[in-house]
Amino acid sequence: MSLALSPLTGAAAVPVVVLAAALLHAVWNALAHGAEDRLAVFVLMNLATTGCAAVVACFTPLPDARAWPFLAASAALQVAYQALLLQAYRLGDFGQMYPIARGTSPLLVALVSATALGRPLSAAETLGVLVISLGLLGLALADGLPGRAQLPALAAALGTGVMIASYTLVDGSGVRQSSTGVTGYVAWLFLCQGPVLPLVAWALRGRSLTARLRPVLGRGLMGGVLSLLAYGLVVWAQDHGSLATVAALRETSIVFAALIGLVMFREPFGRRRITAGALVVTGIAVLELTHP
Repeated sequence: MSLALSPLTGAAAVPVVVLAAALLHAVWNALAHGAEDRLAVFVLMNLATTGCAAVVACFTPLPDARAWPFLAASAALQVAYQALLLQAYRLGDFGQMYPIARGTSPLLVALVSATALGRPLSAAETLGVLVISLGLLGLALADGLPGRAQLPALAAALGTGVMIASYTLVDGSGVRQSSTGVTGYVAWLFLCQGPVLPLVAWALRGRSLTARLRPVLGRGLMGGVLSLLAYGLVVWAQDHGSLATVAALRETSIVFAALIGLVMFREPFGRRRITAGALVVTGIAVLELTHP
């Protein structure tokens, strides 16, 4: 997937492109959260991404046989991620669930790299992990000690972050086993993963699913297009700029999500949430910018 951008081109455009991708990522999540029938929205998003992936897959070869176990594992993790994200958005505030889910992932990737993969953290990376941890704790406690009713939402958000970290690690290894490059690998991944949620929804709701899709048709298809566009912008930026800078800047989606939660959903945007969200973004920036 390649994008030609004009008049901004080259390294000078990278920050603008990544910020745009971060905004689009927060927007499609807000579209999903704001729908009354979120499952229907996710079904439509998956159908849109599957259709686009099918087109791209027509122009890329089949991944090498060594990549298919990674594709299968990643597809399963992506489905679990969507299920947990749906649950988090059903139970909690967008401005709280989104940053917890997004912030948990880089924290876990760093910890797994340092333990299971045997790559010790530098002093700066350790600082980044600690800052992210404080920010996540602050978000979880922003409204006081969570009661029993809040625990399922927090667990779903944390579980979402675990799934993001898991498929990130799987894809990092899988794409190196594929002969198709990043674009081909991701196209075949979406082609494998995309139909699963629609099929599960059909099994759960039967023919009534079709009627449920109509009221959210525009929202769901737009969400799918925005998610693909956000991904395409990030891929372009990674090809034209520093990977660490891109990874750090894209997490500004947490800030955009907090603002969207305030404006669209009238969610509380108190000093604690502002401080905690800023800590998460700062910690991720430190972690990614110091990553070799």
